[in-house]
Amino acid sequence: TPELPLEVLVYVLTFLHAADRKEASLVCRSWYAASQDLRFQKDVTFSFPASMAAQALVGRLARQQRCSLRINQLDGFSVSRSLLLQVGERLGPWLEGLALPGSSITEASLLALLPRLTALRRLDLRGLDSLFMSGAFLSREEHRRQVRSALSGLEELDLSDLRYLSDLTFTRLTGCTPHLRRLALAGCHIAFEFDPYGGRPAGAGEDSSALLSLRNLRRLLVEQHATLRELDLSRTGVTPQSLRVIAQVDGLVLEELRLQGCRELTDRSVEVLLQQQRSLRRLDVGGCTELSSRSVQAAARGLQALTELSLSRDWRITERGLAELLSLPSLRSLDLSECLHVSGEELISGLTPPSATRAQLRVLKLRGCTYLRDTVVLSLSQLLADSLLELDLTSCVNVTDLSVCAIATYLQRLQVLRLGWCREVSDWGLLGVAQESRSEQHNGTGDGGPSFTRTFGNMGFFQPPRMPFEERPKLVTLNQLQQLQQQRAGASLLQLQRLQELDLSACAKLTDCSITQVVRFLELQRLSLCMLPELSDAGLAAVGRSCRSLTSLALSHCPGISDSGMAQAAPFLQRLQHLQLACCSNITDRTLHLLMQHCRRLKTLDVSRCKNISMTTVDLLQSQLPFLEKVHHKLIGAADPMLTA
Repeated sequence: TPELPLEVLVYVLTFLHAADRKEASLVCRSWYAASQDLRFQKDVTFSFPASMAAQALVGRLARQQRCSLRINQLDGFSVSRSLLLQVGERLGPWLEGLALPGSSITEASLLALLPRLTALRRLDLRGLDSLFMSGAFLSREEHRRQVRSALSGLEELDLSDLRYLSDLTFTRLTGCTPHLRRLALAGCHIAFEFDPYGGRPAGAGEDSSALLSLRNLRRLLVEQHATLRELDLSRTGVTPQSLRVIAQVDGLVLEELRLQGCRELTDRSVEVLLQQQRSLRRLDVGGCTELSSRSVQAAARGLQALTELSLSRDWRITERGLAELLSLPSLRSLDLSECLHVSGEELISGLTPPSATRAQLRVLKLRGCTYLRDTVVLSLSQLLADSLLELDLTSCVNVTDLSVCAIATYLQRLQVLRLGWCREVSDWGLLGVAQESRSEQHNGTGDGGPSFTRTFGNMGFFQPPRMPFEERPKLVTLNQLQQLQQQRAGASLLQLQRLQELDLSACAKLTDCSITQVVRFLELQRLSLCMLPELSDAGLAAVGRSCRSLTSLALSHCPGISDSGMAQAAPFLQRLQHLQLACCSNITDRTLHLLMQHCRRLKTLDVSRCKNISMTTVDLLQSQLPFLEKVHHKLIGAADPMLTA
């Protein structure tokens, strides 16, 4: 192959997805140089655990002009301290983002690092309780001055899930970051006490050293109202009065507000919020169980620029207001997961063409909406054919093969499709043929015998109905498959060639017939086939050969797969990072040896309750795979008394 100019190689790589570009960069030095072009280096984050090998990686990253780091498993020992010191020395002027999840670093280690990060824009300190437990973080003026000079340009600060965040520590830290655009306090313990007489947060005259208070939070919002646009208070127990105090801060113009799991909020408090913050583009009130359709109507009437709305697990919400909501032309994402009273009919009304304007949804989540029917899915597929990229129908128990055919026919731009626990979906739906449901003939010997009344029972022998999981799926024969390919070549799930994520978990009627013929997606990265009793080694091997871009594969509770199937699939799954094999009784130590040989990039593995896997081999696997972070191995081998009985 002749040597191509660097500009030509860069142009060729622009047609590839990020994962493919990463593979191409490993071919030769010239391709690697092309992959390092500035247009490919925007918002690049390198994630790795703290180790001796990570120090060499940090040294190589010094050639990057801009990057972000996510370092796991940091502690107070010498390896972690030297790694953080090297990050500051090598990457300090260029590092844009730093995240330290699941770590237990000391205050001294972080204070030695932060003053060197002069270009830092994003800082994630989620769950670092060890840093804030003493309450002495940034207590010295000298340290605050050094950190303030380095973090004056910080835009995003994540302090979620901190149990020991106090008023004093919060004031010191936010005093070093005067230009925040995003602040996350999800899961923090915040004192949302309110003075009913003075109309202000309780404790306005004193400073609490034990717990972050509403008064201190409001002080920050007042001081940084000119730049602050995104606020996350999910799982904090914010009260209606406290939300009103936050919404009414003078000059505060929020574009994103997340209140997920704040169960005390009421419709009235949301109405007041939306009257004050009309510039909101992204609103998450999922899990606020006291909210009803009044909040939906308030959002539809007050937020003309709304692009994302999450109402998941808001059980009181009904169809009322959804048609008006979908008349917002700016709306792009709607989450109605587990809204049990939503059937989707008002969604269709809001999207029908006679309306002057309508939403161009890209993401629609209807997980657990049990009233959803095939007719609604068909209409939604037709109305959203030009825009929808993600559809979640998990646990929509009335969805059948007709819906799958409609999705495959109209939604060919889909990138994410979730059909988990749709038990009526079968091979016929994936292959492109929706069988007509045949009504059962009632007779005196079956379920259609004499009906029950309050005083008169069944006079004959009662035979209980057969449950769906007791029925074996109707297999598709080879002749039927050939006829199907000739007659209906355009309606199978195979038409969704842009899919990057597919979930078919617990669709118990699926067999190897449809899996081998349909699950062939070059760009597919995440696939879930958990709890498919009819999936065998042949289906697994076909998936491995046809979906070579997979980074996540879930096969838990699939009794039909064994080492033989993994041996055929593993050589093609070299990009695999996450693998679930829990409760696969035929998987043995041989599979772990195959993973060591072929899946060198594995990060997480679940082999819980695999009775033929030994702890010795698990330890060997952890020592051999350099990127492996977590192995779930609960009750493997003879550790489970139920398995050994």
